[in-house]
Amino acid sequence: MTLSEFDNEIRKDYNVVCGCDEAGRGPLAGDVFAAAVIFDKDTVIEGINDSKKLTAKKREELFDEIMEKAVDFSIQTATVEEIEDINILNAAMLAMKRAVEDMDTKPDVCLIDGNKTPEGLECPAIAVVKGDAKSQAVAAASILAKVARDRYMEQMAEQYPEYRFEKHKGYGTKLHYQMIDQYGPCGIHRMSFLKKYYAKKNGH
Repeated sequence: MTLSEFDNEIRKDYNVVCGCDEAGRGPLAGDVFAAAVIFDKDTVIEGINDSKKLTAKKREELFDEIMEKAVDFSIQTATVEEIEDINILNAAMLAMKRAVEDMDTKPDVCLIDGNKTPEGLECPAIAVVKGDAKSQAVAAASILAKVARDRYMEQMAEQYPEYRFEKHKGYGTKLHYQMIDQYGPCGIHRMSFLKKYYAKKNGH
């Protein structure tokens, strides 16, 4: 079954199908992003797949095509402060809820990537494990969220050049840990994510 056929199966029960995914749960720095996308039943975009399997160049190309061909879409975030306050899983859910609710088009159902759905959505939600490899709408949301987050981390790299965010996008790479060791954390680091690292470093 193709990704668009998967969505069309869902459309037998629900007219307006929304796909939703997040990007940036794993990094040590920066906001978490989420996107929601609604296509009509006849829209098929060639080359859409799980954003992690695509090159950055391909994601950039698809980003514009998705926005052009979607019936509706939204990209939203939850901040580092919110991540620290309610934890990363809840912050990712909050960003997804914001993305769904920000659209002018109200979906009849939301397909949420993963095994958990945000609480308090105004429509039914279905958790789809590996949804970005099954559903065109979820895969499209994953691309929008990923590209938007990468662009944001490139902006953060201009604000905090010493951390080289443009290279690792905030993920816990060797280079990133070296920069943290050298300069200490900055205003967009998720301190809860660095606790274990510092504990290990200090021999606890």
